[in-house]
Amino acid sequence: MALTKPRIIELLLITTVPVMFLAAQSVPDMWLVLVTCVGGYLSAGGANALNMYIDRDIDAMMDRTSQRPLVTGMVSPRESLVFGLSLAVISTLWFGLLVNWLSAALALGALLFYVVVYTMILKRRTSQNIVWGGIAGCMPVFIGWSSVTNSLSWAAVILFLVMFFWTPPHYWPLSMKVREDYARVGVPMLPVVASNRTVARQIVLYSWVMVGVSLLLTPLGYTGWFYTSVAVVAGGWWLWEAHGLQSRAKSGATGGKLKEMRLFHWSITYVSLLFVAVAVDPFLR
Repeated sequence: MALTKPRIIELLLITTVPVMFLAAQSVPDMWLVLVTCVGGYLSAGGANALNMYIDRDIDAMMDRTSQRPLVTGMVSPRESLVFGLSLAVISTLWFGLLVNWLSAALALGALLFYVVVYTMILKRRTSQNIVWGGIAGCMPVFIGWSSVTNSLSWAAVILFLVMFFWTPPHYWPLSMKVREDYARVGVPMLPVVASNRTVARQIVLYSWVMVGVSLLLTPLGYTGWFYTSVAVVAGGWWLWEAHGLQSRAKSGATGGKLKEMRLFHWSITYVSLLFVAVAVDPFLR
């Protein structure tokens, strides 16, 4: 269970199920929701297990990851590798046989992108690692839509982009908090190689684009007043927090005075509220 990183997968499922409601414009088939969630858990769990196998060397040197199963010896590297590869195969077949093969291909693509492109190529080489590596975390939107329609649409693309622009300002505040951990192992997260002022400026930029993109669903006819209201209020609060972080960074605040984790925690609340609104909106139009 620890190898699958369940707390991370919980957030991925929050962006999968509401999109199924929007795609169906009503309550989707509950059996389909169940098998999609199980398949999503298996696929993401396999990716996370393989991530731990690849990163076991730096996990042992970081305070934040020092209790992971491969570091403590609870699980051997070989066991983690076999477990992750097995989940990759099982989840792909699960999606293909019980949902559809488009969803299976998207799930496998997300797994390979996270393991190969992000973990093996980008993470230790560029400060833009989480920007492009975050694409894997956006894929549940496509998987949720395709599981219902066996196709994709502009609505799915918009929500994919919301998650794409959400990921950096969600993760960078956490990276600011654990900067020393990443610096110790030579992982060039943006807060490691740039000042707090630069990181905060990037967070504000991505935040404005994210909120703007989130408002495109309604003029294109996919959502109505309820989603729009939630997107405006939640997005406005997000921008308030992002600009607050930028203001504190400009003033030279460090340590606890920077309060970077306020935005990190709000980012989780924001995406939960936004996607709940995605699910509820079809019933109020």
